[in-house]
Amino acid sequence: MTQTLTLRRPDDWHLHLRDGAMLQAVLPETARDFARAIIMPNLVPPVVTSADARAYRDRILAALPEGMDFTPLMTLYLTEGTDPADVIAAHASGLISAVKLYPAGATTNSASGVTDMDKVQPVFEAMAEAGVPLCVHGEVTRNEIDIFDREAVFIEEVLDPIRRRTPGLRVVMEHITTSDACAYVKESDGSLGATITTHHLMINRNHILVGGIKPHYYCLPVAKRESHRAALVELATSGFAQVFLGTDSAPHTQANKESACGCAGVFSASVTMPCLAQVFDDAGALDKLEAFTSLNGPAFYRMAPNDETITLVKGDVLEIPPQIETGDGPVVVFDPGTSVLWKVSG
Repeated sequence: MTQTLTLRRPDDWHLHLRDGAMLQAVLPETARDFARAIIMPNLVPPVVTSADARAYRDRILAALPEGMDFTPLMTLYLTEGTDPADVIAAHASGLISAVKLYPAGATTNSASGVTDMDKVQPVFEAMAEAGVPLCVHGEVTRNEIDIFDREAVFIEEVLDPIRRRTPGLRVVMEHITTSDACAYVKESDGSLGATITTHHLMINRNHILVGGIKPHYYCLPVAKRESHRAALVELATSGFAQVFLGTDSAPHTQANKESACGCAGVFSASVTMPCLAQVFDDAGALDKLEAFTSLNGPAFYRMAPNDETITLVKGDVLEIPPQIETGDGPVVVFDPGTSVLWKVSG
């Protein structure tokens, strides 16, 4: 029997669009389903000033196909040289929606990130006063910390101290991957939100390593053990208002993924809404999907939800395209390795 589900049009609160030929190819994959997205600033060179953000926004809008309705929500890349006045002015004008904290070396193109949190404390204080959200890649990068423990250590050693010494700072823990992060956000006040990706709701570390290395499941933060994935699903499908979708859809060419030192990133924009419908359906929580994809994020960012809707239909197994073509080379599309019975109608 066919089943349909109509939701307010969703938003993506963590997205990589890259630039140039890659931007041209991947942007329509997001704009097809999503009305807005928080755009990551980790280009080379990164988007560090309001002038950078304005120029990047213009390039995104120029790449948007005619007839598609999509709003890029820009961010600035926090460095130890960031000017608090530039941040506040950019946010007040509506140019940016948040500032992104990358610990130096944590992920793709993060070499310009922060090494000393004390040096950016004045920026945090100005952001708290002005209500500018801080998006954080929540991992420490010290070599002695196991890669599977880096999120939990970051919460204890970096994030919690930042929040304690900066009352009122609104923080989004991006792409959380552990039960530790789930517990931390559930115990927090309304100044803390968290995003969860499509792929972290569907895969665990076995998907990467069992039966050979699967580079297209490799991302940062890396997928954890099954108990952590289950905690993420429980939180996402609970209706908890401070958690929302951030796909972290991150395109890399197939050649760059399938190399001796493959890039971290999962490209999921093309299939996110069908995959999420399957996750929520399997959890018996389809009634909570709209909150996760379309309501909680706008509420945290103090924006109105979208008026438009999309409809998902349950029926035959979704045929996931193996890749999309870009001017830089093919990009492999996320395939969870399990049947997805939903698709976006129309």
